Amino acid sequence: MIVTTSPSKLDVAKIRDDFPILGIRSASDRPLVYFDNAASTQRPTSVIEAMSRCYREYYSNVHRGIHTLSEASTQAYENARATVASFMNAASTNEVIFAAGTTAAINTVARTWGDQNLSQGDVILLLISEHHANIVPWHQLAERVGCRVEFIPVDEEFLIDDEAVASAIETHQPKLFAFGAASNTLGTEYPVKRWTRMAHDAGASVLIDAAQAAPHWKMDVQDWDADFVVFSGHKVCGPTGIGVLWGRESLLDLMPPFLGGGGMIQTVTTEGFTSHALPEKFEAGTPPIVEAIGLEAAIEYLTQVGMDNIYAHERQLGSRADAGLREIAGVRVIGPTPEHKGGINSFVIDGVHAHDVSQFLDGQGVAVRAGHHCTMPLHHAIGVTATSRASCYFYNTVEEVDVFLQAVSDVRDRFAKTGRRRRSRASRSDS
Repeated sequence: MIVTTSPSKLDVAKIRDDFPILGIRSASDRPLVYFDNAASTQRPTSVIEAMSRCYREYYSNVHRGIHTLSEASTQAYENARATVASFMNAASTNEVIFAAGTTAAINTVARTWGDQNLSQGDVILLLISEHHANIVPWHQLAERVGCRVEFIPVDEEFLIDDEAVASAIETHQPKLFAFGAASNTLGTEYPVKRWTRMAHDAGASVLIDAAQAAPHWKMDVQDWDADFVVFSGHKVCGPTGIGVLWGRESLLDLMPPFLGGGGMIQTVTTEGFTSHALPEKFEAGTPPIVEAIGLEAAIEYLTQVGMDNIYAHERQLGSRADAGLREIAGVRVIGPTPEHKGGINSFVIDGVHAHDVSQFLDGQGVAVRAGHHCTMPLHHAIGVTATSRASCYFYNTVEEVDVFLQAVSDVRDRFAKTGRRRRSRASRSDS
């Protein structure tokens, strides 16, 4: 039996009118069912128009240009920063740094705060479910300074409880606890505020990867009380090439600049330089001006829809998809039960490689992600090479979930009996 939550309050049909790409047909001439939202969301017309309007009407480089276009672009760029600060409930716009994305933001922390504060023997504590963006920069830091990286495993139900976190903190005494607010593979939502408090009580700093939380939850960095929070624009209906690093102003002030060049300097001489104040200190070169304007439009759109409404709708769709997958013989859901996760459902089908699943579903008009989803340590820990992942968003419908479930059932019927299986190989999958 399909388990559903309370009915959604969203007028999804009206919302879908704002996303032209959702109306296209797939290569198989079927209506597109876009269930690859954990990798990247689609953009409403308002975002596309905001970026186009900047290019058409007032684009110029920002800061220091004393002419009409530059002043207009600078004002729009800084307005975008203020909108992001409000979206995150930051105490100051000085705490909002524009970066190229979540990956760039984490690397900035690793190369500045990390190099400055970690040394031989220190520990960085992560979850085994982390995205590579929240693993590789810490491995690189370990190679530079001699610290080490430790991981908290998931249990048999794909969960990590408070006791496991408390035990890992007590055992390893980490200098930094960096974890995703939600897993991009398991869909699991983690108690950010509670785990942050536990880490702080043990003297550890905390970085939150909110790439999979920002599109779905209300963020409140002051309430979370973390030290750093990062997210990407392209996962919140904004453009690619932009993300956000939020940090406590007191920490950012003490951190050395990462990238050097124009924009981040106060003075330059033949002997050296002095860096600019926040936030320009961490925004070397020409910043992502139009992308920031697009991000502002995306945040305004999501705010208008309502983050609580978005979350409730995704929960309804995710629960329906989870229940339906568990009813199909030979299908195993890789993730916890619906009460512990949002709209992400990863799964495997006995005897069928994830890439074959994705290719077959594409033929039915359903777009899903196949591979390791940039979580190779997690996949290794749970003993699977690759999974298929269906991830919904607020513009998806109940009917699309049912199309997806029927397509998965058809995969099982067509391939599982033959035992078709591709040779195991390293599979690539972003996000």
